[in-house]
Amino acid sequence: MTSHNTLIDKKIRVRIPRDYHEEPVISRLVSDYGLVINIRAAILGANAVGDGWFDLDLQGTNQQIELAITYLRNLALEVWDNNQSYIW
Repeated sequence: MTSHNTLIDKKIRVRIPRDYHEEPVISRLVSDYGLVINIRAAILGANAVGDGWFDLDLQGTNQQIELAITYLRNLALEVWDNNQSYIW
């Protein structure tokens, strides 16, 4: 059993649609949920014409990460985790 304050790492891939390109989606994972984020890879067109794809390492408590994923779910973003695709 882990403590509520134990930091964990979670790798996810997120598709951010063009409609959200002007929104600070990844920044909010840091400011609103207290996560440490490492962008491992990203694909975003030069003119931001299509969707953006981001491979993220999330570090935080289990609760922080779950709340952040709920935030992404509420935005109806696609999130891949552990080789499973979830469309929220």
